[in-house]
Amino acid sequence: MQKFIDTAFDFGGRIFDIVLLWTALDYLPEPFVSPVVQHLYANMNPGGSVLSFFHMKTVGEGTAYCRFHVTEGDQVEMQQGEPFPIQRAFTNRSIERLFSGWSGHRQFLAKDALSEVIMTR
Repeated sequence: MQKFIDTAFDFGGRIFDIVLLWTALDYLPEPFVSPVVQHLYANMNPGGSVLSFFHMKTVGEGTAYCRFHVTEGDQVEMQQGEPFPIQRAFTNRSIERLFSGWSGHRQFLAKDALSEVIMTR
């Protein structure tokens, strides 16, 4: 697993100010979640932000796996991917624990049973 994380998250020495994580953590197998968050933390500038969305439930039409593309305008394009089940629904408390080493976070309830979270390194 660690070899996969090191390879998949090799950013060539680049450090980021902003990361758009979307709902990716909802679909990862449990052993990958914490290492991915730790790797993001290590590859971000202090004060950098992560915008992520978390599903509040594991079933329903809003839980289909999608890829999201930021367009040139103010739109986000959704493209449904291969069927892949959500592995878990994060609670507010589990999100706080997952990002406990970060300097702060703001959490909002979004539309369609999603939780919108902005984490600051």
